[in-house]
Amino acid sequence: FFFSSRRRHTRSLCDWEFRRVLFRSDDATADTLVVAPSADFFAEPHVDGLIGYAKVLHEAGIRWTFSSEASEAANFALFTGDHAHMQDIARRIRDAAIALGTTRLVIGECGHAWRVAYSYLDALVGPLVDDGDGRTGRHGRASTGGERGEDRIGFLGRAHPRAEHVCEVTHALWRAGAIRLDPTRNAGVVATYHDSCNVARGAGMGDRPGGQYTIPRELLGAAVPSVVEMSGDTTAQRTFCCGGGAGMLADELMDVRVKGALPRAQALEAVVAAHGVTHMAAICAICKTQFAAVLPAHGLGGVRIASLHQLVGDALVLSGERRGEG
Repeated sequence: FFFSSRRRHTRSLCDWEFRRVLFRSDDATADTLVVAPSADFFAEPHVDGLIGYAKVLHEAGIRWTFSSEASEAANFALFTGDHAHMQDIARRIRDAAIALGTTRLVIGECGHAWRVAYSYLDALVGPLVDDGDGRTGRHGRASTGGERGEDRIGFLGRAHPRAEHVCEVTHALWRAGAIRLDPTRNAGVVATYHDSCNVARGAGMGDRPGGQYTIPRELLGAAVPSVVEMSGDTTAQRTFCCGGGAGMLADELMDVRVKGALPRAQALEAVVAAHGVTHMAAICAICKTQFAAVLPAHGLGGVRIASLHQLVGDALVLSGERRGEG
């Protein structure tokens, strides 16, 4: 488990707030399987986003778990176009959900993981929801039926019949009043948002057209005091690649990566100069790794790259917080 904390400076003291948040793995009592990009478990700033997921789900009372058999949301076969390999990777997630008996699938902040889950998952693993003809297991959900025969049986519950992005889950909880965000907890943050290619042009989000653009921005606006948009010809459908996608995220290619990031760096530089932007939020593991590495080469090392759920988690008001002087 993780002890989340927040420190608020005043003239004479620091207030600390503590709340234990449990990170579960292979919990067969959970209803929701969360599959995050592996970078969320070890890299910065990704891990702070993982903490944000956990805090949101904990506060909302959702019984969730990771899986040790499906601990990587990314489907790297998308880079090569190898359909059989894409199937094998996607089935690993499906099989983990079946083994644990979960009925809801939530994908973390990863661009191509979300593109595959949103656009191709049913084509890769078969029906997502039981059509009524399959055998049902725990929670009234489909159970396995022999080697690859289970591909004919859905594995998600009817209440959540498709994969969901963690942003849309958090957004729905916030809109329903199940969680509360206090932007003053991110005092001093002036944020902008980078649209990741695979989300912006390769997927949707939620149940509204253009949700992949509006849902993250509405969350960001609720979590920080000030949000500044970069030029409209560099965002949403017209976003720029971070320069590290399509398998380019290798140190040996750093010169190419720096050059590839130039268009986004120029757009970011403009809002830093005009509005004092301090943070750029993103919901793609590759984008976050890339920008953290290459922006200093463009004179933008002072801009902090943040997981969206890092800022959301920092703004989240946890019930029953205990305060003490330190």
